[in-house]
Amino acid sequence: MNKAQFIAALAPHFGNNKKEAARAVDIVFDTIIRNISMGEDVMINDFGKFKKVDRPARKGRNPFTGETIQIKASKKVRFLPAKSLKEVIAGARKLDPAPKPPVVVVAKPAAKPVAKKTAAKPVAKKAAAKPVAKKAAAKPVAKKAAAKPVAKKAAAKPVAKKAAAKPVAKKAAAKPVAAKKPVAKKAAAKKK
Repeated sequence: MNKAQFIAALAPHFGNNKKEAARAVDIVFDTIIRNISMGEDVMINDFGKFKKVDRPARKGRNPFTGETIQIKASKKVRFLPAKSLKEVIAGARKLDPAPKPPVVVVAKPAAKPVAKKTAAKPVAKKAAAKPVAKKAAAKPVAKKAAAKPVAKKAAAKPVAKKAAAKPVAKKAAAKPVAAKKPVAKKAAAKKK
Protein backbone atom coordinates (compact mmCIF):
# COMPACT_ATOMS: atom_id res chain seq x y z
CA MET A 1 0.00 0.00 0.00
CA ASN A 2 1.43 3.35 -1.00
CA LYS A 3 0.53 6.78 0.35
CA ALA A 4 -2.20 7.46 -2.26
CA GLN A 5 -3.87 4.11 -1.52
CA PHE A 6 -3.60 4.81 2.21
CA ILE A 7 -5.33 8.18 1.74
CA ALA A 8 -8.05 6.56 -0.39
CA ALA A 9 -8.66 4.00 2.38
CA LEU A 10 -9.01 6.78 4.98
CA ALA A 11 -11.18 9.10 2.86
CA PRO A 12 -14.54 7.47 3.86
CA HIS A 13 -13.75 8.30 7.50
CA PHE A 14 -13.41 11.96 6.53
CA GLY A 15 -16.71 12.25 4.63
CA ASN A 16 -15.10 11.09 1.34
CA ASN A 17 -12.90 14.17 1.43
CA LYS A 18 -9.48 13.11 0.14
CA LYS A 19 -7.93 16.48 0.94
CA GLU A 20 -8.81 16.14 4.62
CA ALA A 21 -7.59 12.53 4.68
CA ALA A 22 -4.30 13.53 3.00
CA ARG A 23 -3.87 16.36 5.49
CA ALA A 24 -4.40 13.94 8.41
CA VAL A 25 -1.86 11.47 7.00
CA ASP A 26 0.68 14.25 6.45
CA ILE A 27 0.22 15.54 10.00
CA VAL A 28 0.67 12.06 11.53
CA PHE A 29 3.84 11.25 9.61
CA ASP A 30 5.26 14.75 10.11
CA THR A 31 4.76 14.43 13.86
CA ILE A 32 6.47 11.03 13.91
CA ILE A 33 9.43 12.29 11.85
CA ARG A 34 9.89 15.44 13.96
CA ASN A 35 9.92 13.49 17.24
CA ILE A 36 12.33 10.85 15.96
CA SER A 37 14.70 13.51 14.60
CA MET A 38 14.83 15.11 18.07
CA GLY A 39 15.85 11.76 19.52
CA GLU A 40 12.51 10.84 21.10
CA ASP A 41 10.95 7.41 20.71
CA VAL A 42 7.47 7.27 19.19
CA MET A 43 5.48 4.40 20.64
CA ILE A 44 2.04 3.55 19.26
CA ASN A 45 0.20 0.95 21.35
CA ASP A 46 -0.64 -2.32 19.58
CA PHE A 47 1.45 -1.23 16.60
CA GLY A 48 5.08 -0.65 17.54
CA LYS A 49 7.87 1.71 18.42
CA PHE A 50 9.92 3.99 16.19
CA LYS A 51 13.38 4.59 17.59
CA LYS A 52 16.46 6.55 16.53
CA VAL A 53 19.62 4.40 16.60
CA ASP A 54 23.26 5.51 16.33
CA ARG A 55 25.46 3.13 14.36
CA PRO A 56 29.19 3.43 15.07
CA ALA A 57 31.91 3.37 12.41
CA ARG A 58 32.94 -0.14 11.41
CA LYS A 59 34.75 -2.20 8.84
CA GLY A 60 32.88 -3.90 6.04
CA ARG A 61 33.60 -5.77 2.83
CA ASN A 62 32.97 -4.78 -0.76
CA PRO A 63 30.86 -7.60 -2.23
CA PHE A 64 32.30 -7.23 -5.77
CA THR A 65 36.01 -7.13 -5.00
CA GLY A 66 36.12 -8.67 -1.54
CA GLU A 67 38.43 -5.98 -0.11
CA THR A 68 37.76 -4.46 3.33
CA ILE A 69 36.38 -0.92 3.51
CA GLN A 70 35.70 1.53 6.31
CA ILE A 71 31.94 2.31 6.90
CA LYS A 72 31.22 5.72 8.49
CA ALA A 73 29.13 6.23 11.62
CA SER A 74 25.43 6.89 10.90
CA LYS A 75 22.04 7.37 12.45
CA LYS A 76 19.15 5.09 11.52
CA VAL A 77 15.52 4.61 12.38
CA ARG A 78 14.52 1.28 13.82
CA PHE A 79 10.98 -0.01 14.07
CA LEU A 80 10.22 -2.49 16.83
CA PRO A 81 6.80 -4.12 16.30
CA ALA A 82 4.50 -4.50 19.29
CA LYS A 83 3.63 -7.92 20.66
CA SER A 84 0.04 -7.74 19.38
CA LEU A 85 1.24 -6.84 15.85
CA LYS A 86 3.62 -9.83 15.89
CA GLU A 87 0.75 -12.11 16.98
CA VAL A 88 -1.50 -10.89 14.17
CA ILE A 89 1.25 -11.35 11.57
CA ALA A 90 2.01 -14.86 12.89
CA GLY A 91 -1.71 -15.77 12.77
CA ALA A 92 -1.98 -16.43 16.51
CA ARG A 93 -4.46 -13.58 16.96
CA LYS A 94 -7.34 -12.40 14.81
CA LEU A 95 -7.93 -8.76 14.00
CA ASP A 96 -11.00 -6.96 15.25
CA PRO A 97 -13.42 -5.84 12.53
CA ALA A 98 -12.30 -2.73 10.68
CA PRO A 99 -13.82 0.49 11.94
CA LYS A 100 -16.72 1.65 9.83
CA PRO A 101 -16.93 5.21 8.55
CA PRO A 102 -19.39 7.38 10.46
CA VAL A 103 -22.88 7.67 9.03
CA VAL A 104 -23.34 11.09 7.52
CA VAL A 105 -26.81 12.52 8.00
CA VAL A 106 -27.69 14.63 5.02
CA ALA A 107 -30.14 17.46 5.59
CA LYS A 108 -33.01 17.72 3.15
CA PRO A 109 -32.44 21.09 1.51
CA ALA A 110 -34.38 19.97 -1.56
CA ALA A 111 -37.64 19.88 0.43
CA LYS A 112 -37.64 23.62 1.10
CA PRO A 113 -37.32 24.81 -2.52
CA VAL A 114 -40.00 22.35 -3.62
CA ALA A 115 -42.37 23.70 -0.96
CA LYS A 116 -41.68 27.26 -2.12
CA LYS A 117 -42.34 26.35 -5.72
CA THR A 118 -45.66 24.69 -4.94
CA ALA A 119 -46.77 27.60 -2.79
CA ALA A 120 -45.95 30.07 -5.57
CA LYS A 121 -47.75 28.16 -8.32
CA PRO A 122 -50.59 30.00 -10.04
CA VAL A 123 -52.80 26.96 -9.45
CA ALA A 124 -53.40 28.14 -5.89
CA LYS A 125 -54.59 31.51 -7.23
CA LYS A 126 -56.98 29.81 -9.62
CA ALA A 127 -58.42 27.76 -6.78
CA ALA A 128 -59.12 30.92 -4.80
CA ALA A 129 -61.06 32.48 -7.69
CA LYS A 130 -63.25 29.49 -8.58
CA PRO A 131 -66.59 30.42 -10.17
CA VAL A 132 -68.23 27.68 -8.05
CA ALA A 133 -67.98 29.92 -4.99
CA LYS A 134 -69.79 32.71 -6.80
CA LYS A 135 -72.60 30.35 -7.79
CA ALA A 136 -73.04 29.18 -4.19
CA ALA A 137 -73.35 32.75 -2.95
CA ALA A 138 -75.86 33.69 -5.66
CA LYS A 139 -78.29 30.83 -5.01
CA PRO A 140 -81.93 31.81 -4.45
CA VAL A 141 -81.88 29.75 -1.23
CA ALA A 142 -80.12 32.62 0.49
CA LYS A 143 -82.95 35.01 -0.48
CA LYS A 144 -85.60 32.68 0.91
CA ALA A 145 -83.62 32.34 4.13
CA ALA A 146 -83.71 36.07 4.64
CA ALA A 147 -87.48 36.23 4.05
CA LYS A 148 -88.55 33.36 6.31
CA PRO A 149 -87.06 32.82 9.80
CA VAL A 150 -87.86 29.05 9.78
CA ALA A 151 -86.35 28.55 6.35
CA LYS A 152 -83.33 30.54 7.42
CA LYS A 153 -82.16 27.79 9.83
CA ALA A 154 -82.76 25.03 7.29
CA ALA A 155 -81.02 26.91 4.52
CA ALA A 156 -78.10 27.91 6.74
CA LYS A 157 -77.09 24.32 7.41
CA PRO A 158 -76.54 23.25 3.78
CA VAL A 159 -74.71 26.47 3.03
CA ALA A 160 -72.49 25.91 6.09
CA LYS A 161 -71.68 22.36 4.96
CA LYS A 162 -70.68 23.58 1.54
CA ALA A 163 -68.66 26.34 3.12
CA ALA A 164 -66.85 23.85 5.36
CA ALA A 165 -65.96 21.70 2.36
CA LYS A 166 -64.55 24.66 0.43
CA PRO A 167 -62.83 27.38 2.43
CA VAL A 168 -63.11 29.75 -0.55
CA ALA A 169 -66.89 29.26 -0.67
CA LYS A 170 -67.12 30.04 3.06
CA LYS A 171 -65.69 33.51 2.55
CA ALA A 172 -67.87 34.18 -0.46
CA ALA A 173 -71.02 32.95 1.31
CA ALA A 174 -70.33 35.05 4.40
CA LYS A 175 -70.44 38.35 2.49
CA PRO A 176 -73.94 37.98 0.92
CA VAL A 177 -75.44 36.74 4.21
CA ALA A 178 -74.08 39.81 5.99
CA ALA A 179 -75.55 41.99 3.23
CA LYS A 180 -79.00 40.34 3.52
CA LYS A 181 -79.38 40.84 7.29
CA PRO A 182 -80.16 44.57 7.07
CA VAL A 183 -82.73 43.77 4.37
CA ALA A 184 -84.39 41.26 6.73
CA LYS A 185 -84.48 43.89 9.50
CA LYS A 186 -86.17 46.35 7.12
CA ALA A 187 -88.74 43.73 6.14
CA ALA A 188 -89.43 43.00 9.82
CA ALA A 189 -89.76 46.72 10.51
CA LYS A 190 -92.34 47.13 7.69
CA LYS A 191 -94.47 44.28 9.09
CA LYS A 192 -94.67 45.95 12.52
